Amino acid sequence: MAGGGDELKLLGMWASPYVLRVKIALSLKGLSYEYVEEDFKNKSELLLSSNPVHKKVPVLIHNGKPICESQVILQYLDEAFPDAGATLLPADPHERAVARFWAAFCDDTIAKASQQASSGKTEEEKAEGEKKVVEALEKMEVGLSECSKGKPFFGGDTVGYVDVVLGGFLAWVRAGDAMKGVKRFDPATTPLLAAWAERFVELDVAKAAMPEVDKLIELAMARMAGAAAAAAAATN
Repeated sequence: MAGGGDELKLLGMWASPYVLRVKIALSLKGLSYEYVEEDFKNKSELLLSSNPVHKKVPVLIHNGKPICESQVILQYLDEAFPDAGATLLPADPHERAVARFWAAFCDDTIAKASQQASSGKTEEEKAEGEKKVVEALEKMEVGLSECSKGKPFFGGDTVGYVDVVLGGFLAWVRAGDAMKGVKRFDPATTPLLAAWAERFVELDVAKAAMPEVDKLIELAMARMAGAAAAAAAATN
């Protein structure tokens, strides 16, 4: 648990995969914290003052000092609490660099392609996004093989940095699978990732932190209805 006068506060939103990463990391580190749910339609003064550049969650506040961006927060937790719970990043400098590369790939390539696949303005854009997702996951399959060295997780025998970064998306992946009747992490094309995902969602820390798939589907449907209504209004 956080001790020595350490105070941790996490500003988040229940459905955010980036907030989920931080929740899982805090749990893996065994750190206690206060959680503050943010309303995106009425952002708190604390959020706006803590992250004036992006005005987004997650924000971790440690003894009054804010840290923004989920991957930055994960690295900070490892550095600020080196003796607490699990170590997320490898000790070896090269292995640490490789982990950071694949974590960046998750956000810079997979997440952006997924966004295009689901929210492209035209069917052609969505199809192109879907193609990019498939290609990116095939590359991530190679990354898992490289990082895990045949062990269960990117971190080896235990969950590490890349596991937490990619694992943060799994609740939404499961929601998308349920809505579309597909398997995003397809055992036929990415068997290592498919098996990894099944292991990750069964972890106690993941079960405790992940939002319910049904609630994510409800949120997705509401967002799609809102977007459709806005588009219809714009054409009238």
